[in-house]
Amino acid sequence: MRETSVAFEEKSQFGFEETVERARQALAERGFGVLCEIDVQATLKKKLDVDRPPYLILGACHAPSAHQVLSAEPQAGVLLPCNVTVSVEEGQVVVRAMRPQGALAVFNRPDLAPVADHVGELLRQVVAFAAGGQ
Repeated sequence: MRETSVAFEEKSQFGFEETVERARQALAERGFGVLCEIDVQATLKKKLDVDRPPYLILGACHAPSAHQVLSAEPQAGVLLPCNVTVSVEEGQVVVRAMRPQGALAVFNRPDLAPVADHVGELLRQVVAFAAGGQ
């Protein structure tokens, strides 16, 4: 798995639709609800008449962690929900999830680090499972 300051990323062993279903399953099993889904491919086609490969954004929320973070730092709401993406890039299905550690670092709040680490580990697991790992 590739990890950047922004995201966890892995190429999937599966097709686009199966990877999306695995991502939904992995999120649910780890206590996330999917608040929204954005079909970027369809939106750009409709708004700009642009053809692009499939790209889906799943806006996921781990409610207990969101509550904890928002109680401590209301501004953190601009960084929510935790996005997971499934896309086709150069013929390969790629799954990504945001790294909450990087996002919450902007607040310089060491007390939020344990929450970011916990949610980050859950999202890392989501990416791994969706892409074909355990």
